[in-house]
Amino acid sequence: MAGHSKWHNIQHRKGAQDAKRGKTFTKLIKEIVIAAKTGGAIENNPSLRMVIDKALAANMKRDTIENAVKRGSGDLDGDNYEEIRYEGYGLGGTAIMVDCLSDNRNRTVSDVRHAFSKHGGNLDTDGSVSYLFTKQGFISFEASDEDQIMEIALDAGAQDIITNNNGCIDVITTPEDFFTIKDALTTAGLEPNHAEVTMEPASRVELNLATAEKFMKLIDHLEDLDDTQEVYHNADISDEVMSQL
Repeated sequence: MAGHSKWHNIQHRKGAQDAKRGKTFTKLIKEIVIAAKTGGAIENNPSLRMVIDKALAANMKRDTIENAVKRGSGDLDGDNYEEIRYEGYGLGGTAIMVDCLSDNRNRTVSDVRHAFSKHGGNLDTDGSVSYLFTKQGFISFEASDEDQIMEIALDAGAQDIITNNNGCIDVITTPEDFFTIKDALTTAGLEPNHAEVTMEPASRVELNLATAEKFMKLIDHLEDLDDTQEVYHNADISDEVMSQL
């Protein structure tokens, strides 16, 4: 179960960027609205629970969250957002998926296509790269009690435990078991430094420094778009290259 998690490598940089740039309340509100609209009450809606957790972590007020939930459930008037996934390729043949929430499909596809074109990529058709990704849960810990994490996580149904070269530990789950396992760990006093359900690629494309620098400009541009919620890709950027970006 030991190894190096490429997810941790990429997400660690992404987490640092998010902390610097901040995921705007507008994006979080849109995500809450659509989660409440499509999944119903929080008791039976893990997607809504997940985005509310993100909103609280971003210090969003509970009143704001509650109003967004009400908009999604139809109790309050608001914009009608739809979920759209765009798929394409970046430099080096890297696969990229962009999940958006939009109230104007034409505007959104134009913005996404422009980002791809500007940074050497190209927007492709639905299904062109999504088959390369699998939805998985990741619960990440800084250096901690590996034996305790392993025992609790595996008993709760975790798929795997990865101990990274830097001592960090990643618990890998199915999307369905994510909250069960996360709750079991936190109940035992083990607080993760990062936890989310994301799209993990089956394989990755290794990038050198020059290509990685250009590639990350595309990813940054896509993440900065107002309608973008998440960006997934299969680039493999080594620690050495990552430290120079």
